[in-house]
Amino acid sequence: MAGHSAWKNIKRRKNAVDKKRGKVWTKIAKAIIVAARHGGPDPASNLTLRYAIDEARYANMPRDTIERSIKKGAGEKDGAGYESVRYEGYGPGGVAIIADTLTDNRTRTVTFLREALGKYGGNLGNAGCVAYLFDHRGRIVVRAAGWTEERVMEAAITAGAADVEPPDDPNDQDAFYTILTDIPTFQSVKESLEAAELAIEEAELAMVPQTRTTLRGENAIQAADLIEAIEDIDDVQKVYTNLDIPDDELRDPPR
Repeated sequence: MAGHSAWKNIKRRKNAVDKKRGKVWTKIAKAIIVAARHGGPDPASNLTLRYAIDEARYANMPRDTIERSIKKGAGEKDGAGYESVRYEGYGPGGVAIIADTLTDNRTRTVTFLREALGKYGGNLGNAGCVAYLFDHRGRIVVRAAGWTEERVMEAAITAGAADVEPPDDPNDQDAFYTILTDIPTFQSVKESLEAAELAIEEAELAMVPQTRTTLRGENAIQAADLIEAIEDIDDVQKVYTNLDIPDDELRDPPR
């Protein structure tokens, strides 16, 4: 029975991963559809579409799904009227939260956001209430994968990166480096890193916090649950926060 129990646990984890991946793909597909509808199906002349396609690639979305989404967007001139709306608010401990959405019903979106925030000790704020705590920058996440910290830093600087955030343990080959760029140089830096054969896991234009708010204990748990709940809302495309939870808070408690 132990083997059966282990298989059940593996299957449960796999189902959770598959569900998460499916949700991510759905959000990216929506972004591709909207980008193609508003800017045309050619990524060479539609930067928003190009960035969405790149995000799909990094998320391992099947090529045919990407192409179908582009065709759907290009052919749906009278489709659902999605609009991009940003919401801002606060979580437990005063952490700042930004939720970027694509919605065809603002009332529905606000209702879901208020429910999530209310459940986990947060509240929705006015436009601009926390945005000033963030900078709009290019954000590229790369895996160490055989690269020393010195080589990653050198490649990033050569590519024109503005800043590099190393992992806590640079010797961990599964660790990630976060490379930040100015908006105008985002694409060229990304292409340079790809040419250098760095393993890019994520690349996006993001709201990057200027400083972090560290939480522990119950506040940390509530804040993490809140971020996950907001990410699970179908209308929400991206969530940005200045939340920082120390590694020792993320470890499973002893049984």
